[in-house]
Amino acid sequence: MADNPARRALVSVSDKSGLVPFVRGLVELGFEVVSTGGTRRALEAAGLAVTDVSSVTGFPEIMDGRVKTLHPRIHGGLLGRPDVPGDAAAMREHGIAPFELVVCNLYPFEETIAGQSDGVELRSAPPLDGVELRPTGEELAEAIEQIDIGGPSMIRAAAKNHACVGVVTRPAQYPPVLDALRAGPLSLALRRELAAAAFETTARYDRAIAGYLAAAITTDAPDDARLSGLRKGFPQRLWLGFAKRSDLRYGENPHQRAALYVEPHVPPASLAAAQTLHGKELSYNNLLDLDAALAIVREFDRPAAVVIKHNNPCGCGVAETLAAAFDKAYAGDPVSAFGSVLGFNRVLDLATAERLCEPDRFIEAIVAPDFDAGALDALTTRPRWKANVRLLRCSSLAGERPAGLDYRGVTGGLLVQDRDEQPDREEDWHVATSRGPTEAELADLRFAWRVVRHVKSNAIVFAKDGSATGVGAGQMSRLDSVWLAARKSGPRSRGAVLASDAFFPFRDGVDEAARAGVTAVIQPGGSRRDDEVISACDEQGLAMILTGRRHFRH
Repeated sequence: MADNPARRALVSVSDKSGLVPFVRGLVELGFEVVSTGGTRRALEAAGLAVTDVSSVTGFPEIMDGRVKTLHPRIHGGLLGRPDVPGDAAAMREHGIAPFELVVCNLYPFEETIAGQSDGVELRSAPPLDGVELRPTGEELAEAIEQIDIGGPSMIRAAAKNHACVGVVTRPAQYPPVLDALRAGPLSLALRRELAAAAFETTARYDRAIAGYLAAAITTDAPDDARLSGLRKGFPQRLWLGFAKRSDLRYGENPHQRAALYVEPHVPPASLAAAQTLHGKELSYNNLLDLDAALAIVREFDRPAAVVIKHNNPCGCGVAETLAAAFDKAYAGDPVSAFGSVLGFNRVLDLATAERLCEPDRFIEAIVAPDFDAGALDALTTRPRWKANVRLLRCSSLAGERPAGLDYRGVTGGLLVQDRDEQPDREEDWHVATSRGPTEAELADLRFAWRVVRHVKSNAIVFAKDGSATGVGAGQMSRLDSVWLAARKSGPRSRGAVLASDAFFPFRDGVDEAARAGVTAVIQPGGSRRDDEVISACDEQGLAMILTGRRHFRH
């Protein structure tokens, strides 16, 4: 090894976007570029001089490229410290030259499993028991071939030795790194920043592989193939791979910091996939309310609108047109609707936008599958709040419901559960009273049941003619929630139906609803006093359906 070795860069990438101009810049700075297989061919095709890694190792790539960089002359050049006498002596003895820079990104494992349309859900803690297991054998074999070995080894070696080596793992890093190199050798601070990003890259990669393989363990596998730590459905350690999208102005209150993080593979029918078309920066509370709005309007096939305040619906409606659905939703609680967030499950048209622009209304944010040109113009030019209203497009709103896990922090820990997204099976419902619901009552019971699962417990929803006429949310007593919903509903309670997210522990809630004019009830059942509650309905001529499934939302 020469006393003053040439500058050397080791380049081996799967994602070649932006690579050629970056490497051309390295060559102009005097770097010798050592590269592998497909990367070398791409650079040579662009007219760049490249040293084949085999000429450095003295050993050809074998096994279709599975083994190419795992060699002492590569890893010695990555891990060797020229200023440490022992390392320098070993490098001289074995003819190992150091690398100043490593440019490497990994085989597309996550993209491969995301593209398996019938593949396993991408989640940090896939349950193993009682799950129809995927992927198929062919999909599993395809995914395994995308597990990179040499790439993570090179990245980790260079990142460990960042005192001597810079490691570049993302195309977005190319411009700033090249600018820094043009000014001189990379600073230790920049090399350390690159090393931190490199270890995050390999950590995320390994987490994705571990989760995928855990989900591929079959339910009929022998006991010794199923680790005891996984039998309960969640791993002993939970590693989250969320990526920071943006800092937020503040959290729930101005003195709290906040940021938005997104899943590694964002579900298309989710708030994280929505595009902001107009308005000022979204706040923490806006995002919570918009997520609630999406969850509710996604429930309906007919045109639907929802009005959200403080993460609860204060109004919801379905109709034959979106404008009529909004009228029903806004009428649910016009006082609470001031400063609300709105959700729609159809392209927002001009007729609906005209209603939103009426002078007595103030709206914080709107999410819809899209906005037609007339609606977009109206909402951004007419109302007094035009400059600030946030308009979000979620074009895949009608797609599959987002699955996966729900996370909630507690002091010193994290609670994890499956999201309550699985649709209820109406065939599991049964009429518990002597009178069954009429067709009109049944339609409203279906509507109310879809809304109440998204209301904070104790949750009560009054509904009539496809509209939520009164909502009782977050009360310590179910009776109080019934009273509040009846108060909000007022005269509209006559002939309305009631949905309760959980059972009635006493008959008093049903009695209160009957006094308000409710004629039919839907609830899970399961109380020790179900017989008393059913008798109360029979005494007052109410129909009651028991669904067998609770939908608490704390």
